[in-house]
Amino acid sequence: MRRTAALGAAGTLVTGALLAGAISATPASAGDKHQRGSAEARGVAIAAARAAKKGINWQACPADWGLKPPIQCGYVTVPLDYARPNGRTIKVAVDRAVSTGSKKERQGALVYNPGGPGGSGMKFPARITSKSALWAKTAKAYDFVGFDPRGVGHSAPISCMDPQEFVKAPKADPVPGSEADKRAQRKLAKEYADGCAERSGGLLPYMTTKNTVRDLDVIRAGLGEKKLNYLGVSYGTYLGAVYGTLFPGHVRRMLVDSVVNPARKNIWYQANLDQDVAFETRWGDWKKWVAKNDATYHIGDTPEKVQAAWEKLRATAKKNPISGVVGPAELTGFFQNAPYYDSMWAPVAEVWSAYVSGNTKPLVENAGPNLLDLAGNKSAENGNAVYTAVECNDTKWPTSWQKWDRDNTRIHRQAPFMTWSNAWMNLPCASWPVKQQRPVEVRTGKGLPSVLIVQSTRDAATPYDGAVELHRRFKGSRLITERDAGSHGVTGQVNPCINDRVDAYFLEGKTDAKDVTCAPHATPQPGKSTAKAAAKGASDLPGVAW
Repeated sequence: MRRTAALGAAGTLVTGALLAGAISATPASAGDKHQRGSAEARGVAIAAARAAKKGINWQACPADWGLKPPIQCGYVTVPLDYARPNGRTIKVAVDRAVSTGSKKERQGALVYNPGGPGGSGMKFPARITSKSALWAKTAKAYDFVGFDPRGVGHSAPISCMDPQEFVKAPKADPVPGSEADKRAQRKLAKEYADGCAERSGGLLPYMTTKNTVRDLDVIRAGLGEKKLNYLGVSYGTYLGAVYGTLFPGHVRRMLVDSVVNPARKNIWYQANLDQDVAFETRWGDWKKWVAKNDATYHIGDTPEKVQAAWEKLRATAKKNPISGVVGPAELTGFFQNAPYYDSMWAPVAEVWSAYVSGNTKPLVENAGPNLLDLAGNKSAENGNAVYTAVECNDTKWPTSWQKWDRDNTRIHRQAPFMTWSNAWMNLPCASWPVKQQRPVEVRTGKGLPSVLIVQSTRDAATPYDGAVELHRRFKGSRLITERDAGSHGVTGQVNPCINDRVDAYFLEGKTDAKDVTCAPHATPQPGKSTAKAAAKGASDLPGVAW
């Protein structure tokens, strides 16, 4: 689930280790005053002890999950409400690919979250089975474990509206042209919030970052791990930050990549405003690249001409949606892939270039909906529902429309590419039907080891300040900065300065004596791509909404 304007009009069984029991059911350590001695803390300890005793029944994955052998799947049972560990439970889906090295080389399981909220980590084990060169060394030491967080995919999925309705297009232009446009969007946001309560009311109050973090500790115990090895990207970094706060003594190694600013005041309203500005910056970087490669794409030979071409495309689609389905909202949904990921610079430019030359098919295939893809549409709606539920539940959002209007109008003046799309996506939180909570005060707790933080300076989805803030809060952490780069998900890029340090950290626990700044990875090269390649590239990217 990448951020879209959808709302805006809008093999080997290690049985002995899995059943090791007591050593894995370590009691909940308390790094946060809201955790210490709480009913939820006791609930986690109970659930973790049960999971450690039971282990995970690893089997071949269901055929319709799209996860081929030797990847294995299973479930971990967690309480819906950790304050009532003997009450209703849900099953959290997990999968794994076993480590490729010798028994002597194996260091345990490495658990992954790609972001969201609402993203599935179930593709992570494929980094072993597909023999990903970037992860070959780490794969010798660790089983790669992914999971669907609560509410996602195969883990008691939630929903807020009919998936086919969710993807229908064209939607209204997210940039309002009148007060009537704003009223229409506000109505849609309220209807969406109400739909979440109607369709997912029983689970909705328990869709929080804190509960997902508690689930993560139960997964750790189910895996037979005394301590957690964790890799989190995007929103997954916030899961890591909260886990490190609530369970500092349970962390063995933790790497967070492309970091959400964990400050309470930033979660989540301010985070979205900051994101809008960062997206505009990275959008500018891409426009410069497109202009530099005008001989390939023929869109414009200066950034100003590229921007003019974008505004023309947008205006054309607003007046007459392309093939009846691609309007400004759909264009933003597709084009935002470019500022998100360097790997999408060439595919997005190629789709646009095809349109300029008179071929609309690639643009419609990539930006428009596919009403025949029932499974994909269901997954997209589910991801958006989880994103909304978690962010709305995590913190108290402004309820005054005047504040939303004032702030987004101001930000739009300097960052028009995504501001209003982002606003409408989050506006359901202003009329949220479930009690909103208070974010965890992220900080260092007893036993927390050195956390490795990796961040590019021009990241659009998670601005650089977030990495600096987490580095400040997690004492003893190390920050690797990739300067003059902005692709979301730095550890997925080929950059030996970073890749070698990631391997050293996971394999030997080594970090540099001081923080490190690395030169940027190679700039994307222009090239021909197909519409299918562009769509596949977007769907396989590691980061999600955050």
